Amino acid sequence: MEFSDFHDLVSKIKNMPLPGEESHNKMAPEARIQEIDKWKLSKKVARKAGVISLFYPDLSNQTRLLLILRKTYNGVHSNQVGFPGGKVELSDRNIQETALRETWEEVGVKPQQIQLVKPVTELFIPPSNFMVHPFIGLTNRTPKFVAQPSEVEQIIEVLFSDFMDDRFETSQTLSTSYADNITVPSFSFNDFTVWGATAMILSEIKDLFKKSIEL
Repeated sequence: MEFSDFHDLVSKIKNMPLPGEESHNKMAPEARIQEIDKWKLSKKVARKAGVISLFYPDLSNQTRLLLILRKTYNGVHSNQVGFPGGKVELSDRNIQETALRETWEEVGVKPQQIQLVKPVTELFIPPSNFMVHPFIGLTNRTPKFVAQPSEVEQIIEVLFSDFMDDRFETSQTLSTSYADNITVPSFSFNDFTVWGATAMILSEIKDLFKKSIEL
């Protein structure tokens, strides 16, 4: 999709209601739903994080979505595909600033180059005890990404047309932090498997854009 056409969709989604958990659950492993329900009952306090689902024009003016492959490390999100973003720091004035700062640090896109279009539904991540606050963002220029060497293994640039294509929805059998060899709903983009919280957030964003196309 040409980026000018994408801009037309963005103007439509700004005031649209969020699909929320209905969209999340399409890409949620059953075990994940159970863990989230347990957390709601426990009233445990979660840490906060902000992330950005960033859309931008490539050199051919085609709309793309940015994802990152995280480094392999000793942690629950090791070597997983996700959004640029991270935890709140004391210096952050709000969660929007967190998301913008972390995106700048991880992929080199400056906060002033990003327009935050709309927050989408927050999502609790049981394995790391984070409440993630996602935002849809866009930048009007083709970015020159600079991956943070300590955290980002690879930049993943997904065509918007692939993101919106249901043929890229699939399932994979994986071992996770809470179960071994379970089948999870997922997306497959650029030979990468996207599952868990990232897939759940993408599912809501995809549903928003689908509704905007129908209008």
